[in-house]
Amino acid sequence: MRAVVLGAAAGGGFPQWNSNAEACRRARAGDPGAPHRTQASLAVSGDGERWFLINASPDLREQIQAQAILHPKRNLRSSPIEGVILTGADVDAIAGLLHMRERQAFTLYGSDRVLGVLKTNPIFNVLSGECVRREMVPLGQPFEPRHVDGSGCGLSIELFDVPGKVALYLETGSSPQELAGKAGDTVGVEIRPMDDKAAKRLIYVPGCAAMTDGLKRRLAGASIVLFDGTLWRDDEMVRAGLGPKTGQRMGHMSVSGPDGTVAAFRDIPVARKILVHINNSNPILLDDSVERRALDEEGWEVAYDGMEVTP
Repeated sequence: MRAVVLGAAAGGGFPQWNSNAEACRRARAGDPGAPHRTQASLAVSGDGERWFLINASPDLREQIQAQAILHPKRNLRSSPIEGVILTGADVDAIAGLLHMRERQAFTLYGSDRVLGVLKTNPIFNVLSGECVRREMVPLGQPFEPRHVDGSGCGLSIELFDVPGKVALYLETGSSPQELAGKAGDTVGVEIRPMDDKAAKRLIYVPGCAAMTDGLKRRLAGASIVLFDGTLWRDDEMVRAGLGPKTGQRMGHMSVSGPDGTVAAFRDIPVARKILVHINNSNPILLDDSVERRALDEEGWEVAYDGMEVTP
């Protein structure tokens, strides 16, 4: 199994196109301590040649250009991308599908909730059913994604529900129950080689609103966990004057604080812990920040574009 981070930032990327905050100014100026990051996505492969994407970020075309593993190689029109696995229906996760409309065969995997959103939005009909197969994945049931030629990819994939919220454009109310959505709106992905006797597990959770006992059990013993690192503190954007919403309102745990990600993971045995889906306001994007040093001391890594995370 191979796994590569295609993008590590939250929506808007880093620097965000309309942000004039100090961190984005540093990134835009080419400061080596504030490297650019595109919007969150992961590529996984069982053979190192054919790849499955976890989410199709709005930056997908740029990510393909940046990663030789995703360049066409076999035919005049071809792609090593065999499928896309979706963790939700947020714009950050599905907008990149529109880059894949040139009648290239691949399979789109997702929960019934997420595929239902795509079905009701006619713009995604540009992914012709003659080329793009859609496969509903039941939660909690491992499956082996298939290559376009029908062969197995050698990876066992499982989608599992995590606390989250409905996509912003699907919000119909403001109560906690309405915003939380239903099972399948926000999922994590567990990946393991089919024939791995060492039981190596990579878990990808780019969005999570709260840590639960069930999620702790799921994460325990994983080889690598890439976990939601959107905001350092819950009111980060409000304090900075960047927006009116807290992290909880957006469906994300904070990294710091007594109820934050770092604290929650202190009693979860994980070999390698990496933060991903990081908002441009989060100071951990800066290599020289106090917050980054605090993470280092806690044994956390911060994902970057092109980072190899193979267990």
